[in-house]
Amino acid sequence: MFTEFSQTYQAPFHPYCPYPAAKNRQAWESLPESLTKALIQNGESFLHFSYPELSATDYMDFTRTGNRERYEKRLFSKRIALNHLVLAECAEYKGRFLDDIVNGIFSICGETGWQLPAHNSYIRDTPQFSLPDISRPVVDLFSAETGAILSTVFYLLRDVLDDFSPAIRTAIWQNVDLRIFTPYLKEHFWWMGDGKSPLNNWTSWCTQNVLLAAAFLNPDAPADSGARMTAIFQKACQSLDYFLDGYGNDGCCDEGAQYYHHAGLTLFNAMEVLNGLTGGFFSPLFEQEKIRNIALYIQRVHIHDQYYVNFADCAPIAGRCNAREFLFGKRTGQPSLMTFAAKDYRRSENPLLMEEHNLFYRLQTVFAHQEMMDWDISLPVSYEDLYFPSTGLFIARDSSLFLAVKAGGNNDSHNHNDTGSFTVYKGGLPFFIDVGVETYTQKTFSSRRYEIWTMQSRFHNLPSFGDESGITASDAIPENVGGVIQKAGPQFRATGTSAHFDDSLCSISMDIAPAYGDSRIHTYQRTASLYKEPDSRITVHDLYDGSICPVVLSLMTYEPPCIASLNGTEALITVGNLGTCRINGVSDITIKKIPIEDARLKGTWKHELYRCLVTMEGKEVFITIQ
Repeated sequence: MFTEFSQTYQAPFHPYCPYPAAKNRQAWESLPESLTKALIQNGESFLHFSYPELSATDYMDFTRTGNRERYEKRLFSKRIALNHLVLAECAEYKGRFLDDIVNGIFSICGETGWQLPAHNSYIRDTPQFSLPDISRPVVDLFSAETGAILSTVFYLLRDVLDDFSPAIRTAIWQNVDLRIFTPYLKEHFWWMGDGKSPLNNWTSWCTQNVLLAAAFLNPDAPADSGARMTAIFQKACQSLDYFLDGYGNDGCCDEGAQYYHHAGLTLFNAMEVLNGLTGGFFSPLFEQEKIRNIALYIQRVHIHDQYYVNFADCAPIAGRCNAREFLFGKRTGQPSLMTFAAKDYRRSENPLLMEEHNLFYRLQTVFAHQEMMDWDISLPVSYEDLYFPSTGLFIARDSSLFLAVKAGGNNDSHNHNDTGSFTVYKGGLPFFIDVGVETYTQKTFSSRRYEIWTMQSRFHNLPSFGDESGITASDAIPENVGGVIQKAGPQFRATGTSAHFDDSLCSISMDIAPAYGDSRIHTYQRTASLYKEPDSRITVHDLYDGSICPVVLSLMTYEPPCIASLNGTEALITVGNLGTCRINGVSDITIKKIPIEDARLKGTWKHELYRCLVTMEGKEVFITIQ
């Protein structure tokens, strides 16, 4: 798709001017007064900012301790400060912020490596080097983003920076050339794609930022920039094709709603740059069904207010919409998505992206702000029951209940072993949950990933086979401890999946036994159904054939569960004040509390979670949620 267009395009590249530079005072002074005031005030909070030094031992903290957060927080704080100062100078244009801007540029240019310590390797899934090699830069997510930030800064403030000192132009160009353009064209990083290996959000995210850097610096590049721009253009198009090959026509992001911001939306911006450089030549691609579906994905997986369907490393609170969702809807001709994004933008407590370290995203927000505020949010937002065959994701809803089931398999990007797990929301609030993921550490993307409790099937709404009584959430739980649980890999997946939709009943059925990879588990047939109003209820029917017992079903909740009754093989559980869960075919129930201490999980879950362990009496269990 992209490669074909890149080979067809023959004309010279157009200057890339998506938004006005600071010298265009009419455009900047036409912004709403409240927005201008906010930009200036935000910048003022970073006047005389002391850009933190990043030492060698700071960088080595990751390989020594496994902690990512300490170094990354310091690195990102520099980019965030620079972005605030730049936007404030663009809004005010009196030179008041220039000293701090130049300090930021030179501080960033002085870093030995722009890649994160967690990404400092040349081959995928290999150990990271403890320090960056300045002679062989790694182009990762955030080195590419740093190149885009500096290039955007120069695009916006070229004239005043040249007046300040011509050395700034040289510093930016040489650093971006050395750290981004040269390795991008000479090296092959895994995220560029080869047509064989699986890709993820890295491909579109890195490609977007390389394109932004090239597009903004191209008019000021050395004489050979035309050939270099062509090479970058063609290589980017090839990578985007490889990225799209990993998507089904349904547009489902197998990394979840949170990663849509780094996958679907970075694809959108990469397309915007290609389209701008070619004077609209790539516009027909926005009409492609797959592209339109990728854009619409975030609306389709929305549950209510701040909550989204989550699986893999995605959190249920995936962040408010901003300009990119709105503009993607606009470009693909989908007013429903524009309404959805504009409405959500107005709910945001952080509409100006205060903690965002990609300056271009903030620039998009500044110049789409008024359009989003003026958009008629009374226009309809369409929701639908649907099944995404590419990932096995099933979604059904009525006015009270929401059911999502993750069929598919355990080979997703950012995978958790969650095949067959379901989530339920009632009245827009979490009833049965998917926990999400803790703060990333060295273990998260290592061979020990599935020791982490949040990754294991036993902490999803799934069965385990064997004794689970002694298992508690902890930093390291070997997979072979306790019962038999699901395994990771392309062969561990649901089979015989079928989905049904009509006006009164939506259901999905599958056999999840293959996800466990144990021949003693012959079949485990799960059917989850949503019966719509007036008989509003959700049922989950599990039927097991195998020789491992007991079968212990985990049910994860946010609100405290309480065993209201347990009579024979029938139990009634209340979940907070949300409703009831009746279970038939149970011999015992145990409730365990899971304290939430991790900062990333605390972003969603403000108090402890609960794990209900339901032991099946025989080989069949029937759950009714009302």
